[in-house]
Amino acid sequence: MLKKLLLFTIALLGVHFYSFSQERILERANQKYDEYSFRPAIDIYEKVLEKGYESSDILKKLGNAYYYNGKYEDAASIYEKLVQKYDSVITPDYLFRYAQTLKTLGDYQKSNIMMTRFAEKTNPDNDGKTKIFDYLEKIKENSGRYDIEQFKYNSKYSDFAPAFYNNGLIFSSDRDTGNFARYRHTWNSKDFLDLFIVKDNDASDNIVQKVLGDVNTRLHESTSIVTKDGTTMYFTRNNFLDGKKYKDDKGTTRLKIYEAKLVDGEWIDITELPFNSDSYSIAHPALSPDEKALYFASDMPGTLGESDIFKVQIIGDGTYGSPVNLGKTINTVARETFPFITSDDVLYFSSDGHSGLGGLDVFATKIAFEEYDQPIVNVGEPINTKFDDFSFIMDQESKKGFFASNRLDGLGEDDIYGFVENEPIQLDCLQDVTGTVRDRISNEILVGATVKIIDEENNEVSSTITDAKGEYSLGLDCNKGNFVRALMEGYVPSEEYLSRSYGKPQIVDFYLERDIVSGGFGDDLAKLLQLSTIYFDLNKFNIRPDAEIEIQKVIVAMEKYPSLRIKVNAHTDSRGNDAYNLWLSQKRADATVKYMISKGISSTRIDGEGFGEEKLLNECGNGVPCPSEKHQLNRRSEFIILE
Repeated sequence: MLKKLLLFTIALLGVHFYSFSQERILERANQKYDEYSFRPAIDIYEKVLEKGYESSDILKKLGNAYYYNGKYEDAASIYEKLVQKYDSVITPDYLFRYAQTLKTLGDYQKSNIMMTRFAEKTNPDNDGKTKIFDYLEKIKENSGRYDIEQFKYNSKYSDFAPAFYNNGLIFSSDRDTGNFARYRHTWNSKDFLDLFIVKDNDASDNIVQKVLGDVNTRLHESTSIVTKDGTTMYFTRNNFLDGKKYKDDKGTTRLKIYEAKLVDGEWIDITELPFNSDSYSIAHPALSPDEKALYFASDMPGTLGESDIFKVQIIGDGTYGSPVNLGKTINTVARETFPFITSDDVLYFSSDGHSGLGGLDVFATKIAFEEYDQPIVNVGEPINTKFDDFSFIMDQESKKGFFASNRLDGLGEDDIYGFVENEPIQLDCLQDVTGTVRDRISNEILVGATVKIIDEENNEVSSTITDAKGEYSLGLDCNKGNFVRALMEGYVPSEEYLSRSYGKPQIVDFYLERDIVSGGFGDDLAKLLQLSTIYFDLNKFNIRPDAEIEIQKVIVAMEKYPSLRIKVNAHTDSRGNDAYNLWLSQKRADATVKYMISKGISSTRIDGEGFGEEKLLNECGNGVPCPSEKHQLNRRSEFIILE
């Protein structure tokens, strides 16, 4: 019995020791994972799983470690276990990454199912409805426009992040660093990256050399861009300056953008850009065509996903504006990175958040006028594949460029490819057009006016009507010219032509004129112009201020139509004797004519006649008791068209 108890105690101690040992191992793995040391973390998590110790946390972190190392098949296997066994505890981001790995493996149908589940979890208004992601046909439409070939200076290592420099390229590589693999990055256990230069892309005897000066260190250097005058370089490096490495509060060495100056053939005077931080990464610089703004990728606070594209103004003398996120049209819940801007303001970038073929794909969008809401277009095959395709650059004049990919036909982990664009990418361009429709003379809003978009072939594209404020809003295709036309019954139609543009929102207000030309002999011009009735005070014939405003509108109409002739008919109410009222109405007609002549209307174009109380508008005749406001309706002037 004592022996059995002893054996039982030893067994319990063994279980406790095993459990304690596993906890220590997992603690070490989690520490490596938190430090972005994914390769060591993968090794430990794999060994723990082999021993039968499994949890949702282990699977989450192992799946992510595979994913961020581009091991999509392994990542898909782990994510599938998560979905099948721990569905209740996984968050939408794991569904998203699982969908991306499936896409990379070519399983688009299952990927769409996962993306539908992702959409349902992230959109509470979806009510469980299936969302269809029909994007492959659109990508196919944009495909086949490029001829590509391997960059002749690729190595068996990682070569990526090409940047134009004179007639050659600067690029990043972990080929022979001269350190005999002394320094290795624990993200993927590869050598650290340096910047290299090829002086002439077309030369057959080029020598690939490291960039001279102080740019390269024992840590990572990648993605660079050089100003047009060739004197300033912006580049990405780990948080390392003056021989010292800096880390965040988790022990991670983040990425930063640095500036270097070319002096006597060497890049020196390395300075850190002021909006960098030890707490987050800023990387992959790109310059606007006028070099007044710097674009980059970052996971700084305010980022919508894992990394977003930002922009900062270059003020000069080492000062910069505040970084601005390009917004949710460009940035997603996933990775947006490696921006590049062409001379005609097209932003190319890589993303695994927009609809693509798998991994990182290259996308394009117009960003002129500092507007970042234009449609995003996948550039298609052969630039994009089911693998990671990134760091795209292109010369707009020659239509030649370069990009990098980890597709299987390369020499190394990542390879640079050259390309020629045979057919320009057709970027969707949507332009918002808004405005108000008003009466030209009265300035009153016109509710229910029709506003149409008419293309250059006179085809109606779309239409709307003005709301209670007289306002409208329409969208048009700004890849071509369009007419915006406003119409309202009783008014002359008006339109404005909008030529091709980059999509900057336009405000087009319309001031429609009454259709006086359609009026005939005997019509009341005041009614055609929708004027307020011109009234006179009791027993008076002077022009009141309110009447003066309305008469001025008649004058404007007569100035616009020089052939228009009118007759002023003046009227009184029934109070007073008939002879007096006839005299008073004539005075009112004469006063109106005199006023209009004083404002520049020729006397040959206007006559006046008084009708006294002969043409009352209501029942308020002689002897009929009526309130004063009803009598005022009869004290009026009319403007009758004669010609």
